[in-house]
Amino acid sequence: MSSTTETFEDRHREHDAVPATPPPGLPADPAASSDAAADSQSQLSEEMERIQRGYEASGEREHGPRLDYAPYRSSVLRHPTKDPHHVDPELIELSSPAFGHRDVGDLESDLTIQSGGEPIGERIKVRGRILDSAGRPVRGQLVEVWQANAAGRYIHKRDQHPAPIDPNFTGVGRCLTGQDGSYEFTTIKPGPYPWKNHRNAWRPAHIHFSLFGTDFTQRLITQMYFPGDPLFSLDPIYRSIVDDQARRRLVAEYDHEVSEHEWLLGYRWDIVLGGSNRTWTEPEEDER
Repeated sequence: MSSTTETFEDRHREHDAVPATPPPGLPADPAASSDAAADSQSQLSEEMERIQRGYEASGEREHGPRLDYAPYRSSVLRHPTKDPHHVDPELIELSSPAFGHRDVGDLESDLTIQSGGEPIGERIKVRGRILDSAGRPVRGQLVEVWQANAAGRYIHKRDQHPAPIDPNFTGVGRCLTGQDGSYEFTTIKPGPYPWKNHRNAWRPAHIHFSLFGTDFTQRLITQMYFPGDPLFSLDPIYRSIVDDQARRRLVAEYDHEVSEHEWLLGYRWDIVLGGSNRTWTEPEEDER
């Protein structure tokens, strides 16, 4: 299953409280205040359904997320409000890190063996390919992943979800794609977790993916979801992609050929970097 790339990273640390006051230079917005977190899931669902009906009635086709999506309460503070300015990227590119095959170890793609013991949770493998708009493999691409543990907890100082931290699971890994554009990660299936967009808000289980392109300034970030998650219809981040086909490209497929006997379950998820089936990405400026 191919995805649509979105730039979600630490800027999209969904455990952060919705800001009570806007950053300097932005007007106060009631929808972005901390009071918005008191809205119920039914209120949010009604808003999302109204937006969805409007999109379907318009007859238009959107391939990416809506950066200003009212049910995602802090999106008004996360997307650019001014026209972008062109800058010379050469200095940035000269001082940015470069990665080669000697810099990425073979074991870095197995998130289950990076500490002193076995992590807790359902062991899984995620396999896929990175493809360009013409379906050609993207070789030697640095792919990074990070995720919550099986209890829905990140190892991050701003994550105060009262779920246990697994001492044997860091939740981060990386690899380089092969000649056929393939990547593979062995990990633990992440758990859903609460966030402060509204009352009783929960994020579907997901894994963050980061691709670096050929230069550090080309970085793209996206999220991979798991099939059949009951939280899809309730999640404003997932539903900020109003096109159903584009949304489905973020969901991996269970692949029994990737599963291993008495060891783990397998999922397959391709990332397409261009064209009408491109994987959803956010602009880099939206990162925190």
